[in-house]
Amino acid sequence: MDNAPLILLLLVGIVLLFGVGVVIVNRRRTQQPTPVATPPTPRIEAPPEPPVEEHAVEDVTVEEVTVEEVTVEPDVVAPPKKRFAKAAGIFTGAFAGVRAKDKITADTWNDLEETLLRADVGLGVTTSLLENLKTKVDKKEVTEPRGLIEALRADMTAQLSANARELTFDTGVKQPNIWLFVGVNGVGKTTTIGKVAFAQKSRGRDVLLAAGDTFRAAAGEQLETWAGRADVPVVRGSEGGDPSAVIFDAVQSAAARGCNLVLADTAGRLQNKTNLMEELKKVRRVAEKEAGTVTEVLLVIDATTGQNGLSQATQFAEATNVTGVVLTKLDGSAKGGIVFAIETQLGIPVKLVGLGETIEDLVPFDPEEYIRELFDSES
Repeated sequence: MDNAPLILLLLVGIVLLFGVGVVIVNRRRTQQPTPVATPPTPRIEAPPEPPVEEHAVEDVTVEEVTVEEVTVEPDVVAPPKKRFAKAAGIFTGAFAGVRAKDKITADTWNDLEETLLRADVGLGVTTSLLENLKTKVDKKEVTEPRGLIEALRADMTAQLSANARELTFDTGVKQPNIWLFVGVNGVGKTTTIGKVAFAQKSRGRDVLLAAGDTFRAAAGEQLETWAGRADVPVVRGSEGGDPSAVIFDAVQSAAARGCNLVLADTAGRLQNKTNLMEELKKVRRVAEKEAGTVTEVLLVIDATTGQNGLSQATQFAEATNVTGVVLTKLDGSAKGGIVFAIETQLGIPVKLVGLGETIEDLVPFDPEEYIRELFDSES
């Protein structure tokens, strides 16, 4: 029975050990997380758009913004084409050479004289120009070569600027206006008439051509060709017929048609011994016999003929009261100084110049442009 307390103590230990095990097991169970089921992803729908409400537009004050100015470089513009380049060739080279010198010497005067004479300014005009320059040099008004060229430029400009160059069309005279074209054969007279007809019709005038050169073969056909290009009527006569009669008929036809401008070609030479100048005087008298008034007598001169052109101008001016000169072929002539000879010695203005072959290449003479190109030292 001595073992009874020992057995009892062993039983108590077993019971305690069992109880501790139960507590440990329960504690482990309570520490494990409880699995949570993943809820399904809800479907999100966009809410309906709210209705648009109209609101009154309020006035908005706009503040001015100062914009800084930006300098824009201008486009490079090509220099205008020089229309008198050929005529100016003699002048520009010589003038540039004079400008380059340090002082005025005897060679300076020789160079200027040679240049003016080669360009067909004429002996009389050349002498007058140089004498005037020498006087200015003697008075110390001009002291160096560059100033000498500028003084020459001013003198030559003054010779050209005083003349009126507008073609005369007078609505206050007996209609139609009659423009007679005179000149020797070969100067471009008939071609000039065709180009003038085109220009005048472009200005709204009713133009009629008169083929008054009945002695030159094919002159009538040539004028008809130009009349077709300008789209104007033409009156012709028989070959070898009386030029005055053709022009008389043309003037009467123009009056009947209501044309206010007659451009009349005239003979440049005659097949018989009749004096040309006397024939031209007759043409003018007959032209104004009934209808019409002669308001221009235009002498056509070929610029390439130089001093021969001046001689022609002298003869025609004495016979027909020339009112203006048409200088043809100036684009192909290095003798453009004839302009100064005609205007200075005869007092007749150059009104038109021919600068090409097309119908628009007969243009009013601009003395400022002409002088500018003559004295421009740059090529």
